[in-house]
Amino acid sequence: MTIHPKARLLLPLVAALALSACMAPFEARVARFQQLPPPSGTSFVVEPRDKTNEGGLEFATYANLVRQKLVAAGFQEAANAESAALTVQLDYHVSAPREKVQSRLGLGWGGMGGGFGGFGWGPYWGGGFGGLGGFGGWGGGWNNEVYSVTNYNTVVAMRINRNTDKKSVFEGRAETVSNSNNLTRLVPNLVTAMFTNFPGSSGETVRVRFDPAKPDVAPTVKPVR
Repeated sequence: MTIHPKARLLLPLVAALALSACMAPFEARVARFQQLPPPSGTSFVVEPRDKTNEGGLEFATYANLVRQKLVAAGFQEAANAESAALTVQLDYHVSAPREKVQSRLGLGWGGMGGGFGGFGWGPYWGGGFGGLGGFGGWGGGWNNEVYSVTNYNTVVAMRINRNTDKKSVFEGRAETVSNSNNLTRLVPNLVTAMFTNFPGSSGETVRVRFDPAKPDVAPTVKPVR
C-alpha cells in the first residue's frame, strides 16, 4: 500500500494524539454547598437516596468509598441510624448516550476544541455539562471523514442531613462527561473528586483533575469562572 507523502508527516502526530487520549487524566466538575460543623468525631450513616438501591451490593460498594473518605476527614461511623448525628444520602446516575459528530484526518490542522461545555446546577439531576467539545477536526480535503462519538454524563450526588432537625448541612454534586458508561470505574473517580478539599467553599464550582493510576499525586483544583 502506498502512503501519501503528506500523510507520512502526520502519522507521528496522530500516534501521539492517540496515546495522549488513552492516557488522559480524569476530570470532573464539582459544586458544593455546605454548613458542616468541624468533624471532631461527628457520627454518621450512609444510605441510598434512591430506596430501590437499599441492600444492593453495588450501592454498598460505593457507600463504602464514601464512608472511608468521611472517616479520613475526621468523622466517625455510627453503630446504627438511631445513634448517628448525620445521615449521608448518596446517589449516582449515568445519562442516556448522546451522539456527537466529529471529523477525521485531512491535510491541514484545524485545531482542537476539547473541554467541557456549560455546567448547570439543578435541584437534583437537573442541569449538567454541555458535553465535550472534542477535536476541532483537520483542515484540507484529503481523505476527510465524518464520524460520530458517543458521550455519557455521569453524576454522583451527596446530601448530608443533621438528624436533630433534619436540616441539610451539605449538598454536593460531581459530574463528568466521557465515552464510557462504566459506573464501576466512574463512580469511584467521582467520589474522589467530591472529597478533594472536602467540604470545599460553599457555593463554589471547581474543576478537579487527577490521574487515577497515580494516587500519590495530588489532584489539581481550579475554580470554574
